[in-house]
Amino acid sequence: MSTTEPATAGGAAPTDGGPNYLSHKQILVVLGGLMAGMFLAALDQSIVGTALPRIVSEFNSLDKLSWVVTAYLLTSTASTPLWGKVSDLYGRRPLFIAAIVTFLAGSVLAAMSQNIEMLIGFRAVQGLGAGGLMSLAFATIGDVIPPRERGKYMGYFGAVFGLSSVAGPLLGGLLTDGPGWRWIFWINLPIGLVALGIVAAVLKLPHTKRSHKIDYLGASTVAAAVTSLLLAVSWSGPNNGWGTGTTIALLVASVVLAVAFVLIELRVAEPIIPMDLFKGRIFSGYAGFAFLLGFAMFGALIFLPLYLQAVKDLSPTRSGLALLPMIVGIFSASIPSGQLMSKTGRYKIYPVISAVMVGAAMVLLSTLSLDTPYWQLAIYMFVMGAGLGLSMQITVTAAQNSVPRQHMGSATSTMTFFRSMGGAIGTAVYGAVLTSRLKDHLADIIPNATQSMVDGLAKAANSVQALHGLKEPLKGFALHGLVDAMDDVFLVSLPFLAIALVLAVITPEQRLAGRNDGPKPEGEESLESSAAAAMH
Repeated sequence: MSTTEPATAGGAAPTDGGPNYLSHKQILVVLGGLMAGMFLAALDQSIVGTALPRIVSEFNSLDKLSWVVTAYLLTSTASTPLWGKVSDLYGRRPLFIAAIVTFLAGSVLAAMSQNIEMLIGFRAVQGLGAGGLMSLAFATIGDVIPPRERGKYMGYFGAVFGLSSVAGPLLGGLLTDGPGWRWIFWINLPIGLVALGIVAAVLKLPHTKRSHKIDYLGASTVAAAVTSLLLAVSWSGPNNGWGTGTTIALLVASVVLAVAFVLIELRVAEPIIPMDLFKGRIFSGYAGFAFLLGFAMFGALIFLPLYLQAVKDLSPTRSGLALLPMIVGIFSASIPSGQLMSKTGRYKIYPVISAVMVGAAMVLLSTLSLDTPYWQLAIYMFVMGAGLGLSMQITVTAAQNSVPRQHMGSATSTMTFFRSMGGAIGTAVYGAVLTSRLKDHLADIIPNATQSMVDGLAKAANSVQALHGLKEPLKGFALHGLVDAMDDVFLVSLPFLAIALVLAVITPEQRLAGRNDGPKPEGEESLESSAAAAMH
């Protein structure tokens, strides 16, 4: 099978005069603003979780708890492709500034919310800005750094993402226990203003204006498709049942709208997600890999804090600290792998090792029990973090390197879109597995169990406080069933990680373009095919 990848490198000179890559000193300054912006968006995916019990208690609205998370997820995921495409047309700087301002406006309004409906609405505004922050940060890196050097800097983005994943629950617990839950939104202001100042002052990239037409029909269609799917898997399915008319209607609508979106994109002059991107085996391979890794990753990030708080009886603050081995793993793998990628120009091995390590971590996590010592869990989390760190940003660099420079924003935002979708769907699937398997395990554990007793304990397991309020032996039964159900959840990810491993192995590798490289000839062979030819 040929591994030829006929794509123009992301670092190749465009027809409008060539890349305008920055010097190392300029990059470091720009990097500070981009990392601050990305940290804002990534932090708000996790910081709210530990504050939710306090929020819903104050607003007396337990039935609407999931919408505080879902609203942010909906708008951030659905808007990601639009931010990337519009930035290709108008330039990164004004769009990145607009994303920061939108996010900060949503943060201020969320902090001032007087009821749960206001909070849900303003979380949606936050998510709209977050969709731009995540995708535009990576796209800007693609503009100012040649692919060959990009690994040295992309590793830091992986570390920022890992830091936010662990710091979110810790910071959320500290602020909720201290000045109050509203400060989880107020804290965004100083970080956001720093990012805004740096980006406004130094991110002045040349942009060639050209005639354009925004694909509003495509943007609204993909937003509707994502909204229908996420509503089905995160709301209607778990709450109403997977066989109900509402759930089925939402799933069917998501498929019909997705097909309509593809047909629209094939016909418009300026598509939000150019379908030509998927003709390249590198881009399509790593887009699939990003989806599957996101599916597995978010499951671990959500259920590990639950294990620490419910089973190990740690406070939100202490459970955040207990997750530190994972961030150490991410740092220890993402930065060195990025440096090595820049030094050698090779990257294919890292996603392969990543899929193996994350799979091994999931197997280890599936052995957790009521009395698993923390030092063992710490090792499992380190393996998980190292596996994630080996691929999170390297796959983005590989995808950027495989597409024409004028599609850099669309390609980057599409990669972010696939990873976010994987995380959203994975979270919903894991939640459904946990709920169903919990009742099965409780029925097996409790002697002479009645259905009402099983349902009562399963309901208590939805709240850490209710779980700890149970008396023995009911508390022991509930915790035992919860741990067994969580073990099943971690095992569910293995088939998806196996597919990710296959994708990582069969996706070809393309030489990373350097600072002075021009356009690649049409049909240039990948590293692997070039090496094979040299041997004959």
